[in-house]
Amino acid sequence: MNSRMISLSAAAAVVGSIAFAGAAVARDQIRIVGSSTVYPFTTAVAEQFGKSGGGKTPVVESTGTGGGFKLFCAGVGVGHPDVSNASRAIKKGEFEDCQKNGVKDVVEIKVGIDGLVLAQSKAGPSLTLTRKQVFQAMAEMVPDKDGNLVANPYKNWSDIDAGLPNIKIEVLGPPPTSGTRDSFHELYLEKGAEGFDSLKSLKKSDAKAFDKVWKSIRKDGAYVEAGENDNVIVQKLEANKNAVGIFGFSFLEENISKLKGAKVEGVEPDYDSISSGKFKGARPLFVYVKKQHVGVIPGLDKFVAEYVSDKAISKDGYLARKGLVAMPKEEAAKVAEAAKSMKTLSADLVN
Repeated sequence: MNSRMISLSAAAAVVGSIAFAGAAVARDQIRIVGSSTVYPFTTAVAEQFGKSGGGKTPVVESTGTGGGFKLFCAGVGVGHPDVSNASRAIKKGEFEDCQKNGVKDVVEIKVGIDGLVLAQSKAGPSLTLTRKQVFQAMAEMVPDKDGNLVANPYKNWSDIDAGLPNIKIEVLGPPPTSGTRDSFHELYLEKGAEGFDSLKSLKKSDAKAFDKVWKSIRKDGAYVEAGENDNVIVQKLEANKNAVGIFGFSFLEENISKLKGAKVEGVEPDYDSISSGKFKGARPLFVYVKKQHVGVIPGLDKFVAEYVSDKAISKDGYLARKGLVAMPKEEAAKVAEAAKSMKTLSADLVN
C-alpha cells in the first residue's frame, strides 16, 4: 500500500469516528437486543438505571440470541446496538463476524445462571424424564433395539417407556436462532444421545455423523417452534395440559401458580438445584457490550456498572427476585471487576 492510500485510509477512519461521535448525540438511549431469556433481567436493570438518574431508560428488544448477535456484530455506530443479551456464549463464527465488521472490542459479562426447564400445566400428568428419554422424544433419528438409526417412531411418551404417561409427545420450543434452542441441544439432546452405546461408538468413529444425529430435531409435529417469546409458550401450556414447553427457569418461577417443571434425572428444577449444579439443565447467561460505544453512547458504562452491582446480581438482589440464579459471591466479584475494567474478549477464549 502506498503512502497516499495510507493517508486516505487514515482520513476515512477519522471521518468515520467523527461521524459516529456526531450522530451519537442524536441517540441518547442505550439500545439492547438478544435473548428472550435474558430479556426480563436486562429490562429490570434498564428500568432501575432509568429510575436512578443514570440516563434515559434503555430500549430492550427480544430478538433471540442468534438474532441479537447478528445485529450486534453488524458494525459500529449509532445504527447498531450497544449490548446483546445471550443465553449462551458467543460462537466463534459470530465473534469473527464482529471482528470483520469493525466490532473489535467486545466485553463478555456473565450475569448469572439459569435452568433450562421442561415445563407443563399443573393440570397435566407429571413427567419425570432422563435426558436419554428427551432425546428419544425429540431426535429426528433414534437407535432401534439393534442400535441401527431409524426415523423416530415414538408418538406417545409411553412408547418410550411404559412408566411414562400415555399422552401424545408435543413439545413447544424456540426456533434455531434462539440461544435456548442451542442450550437444549447441548444440555439435553447431546447428553441424551450419549446414553446409547451405539451412538457413543459413533461419536468415537465419526464425530460429524454423531453431531448430525443430536442436532437434528424431528419435523413430524412432535416439536413445535413457538417463536422467540417465551410468554407465548406459557400461554399455550395453559391451553394444552398435555403439552411440554422449553424455556428458562425464570419463566417457570414467574408462572408457578399455573405451571410445574418436569424432573430431569430425578431432580426438580428449583433455585438450589440449579445453583448447586444438581439440576443438569443449568447454563450461564451473558450480556455482551460494545466497548467502542462506551463514552459515545451516554451512560453505557453506568448501565454496565448497574448490571453487575451487588443490588442486582447477588442472591438477595432484584434480579434473583425475577428468577435469575446468582453466581457464587467470589465469582460475582470477579465478574464485577472485569466489567468495571471493560476487559475485552480475545479470540482464543471463543469456541
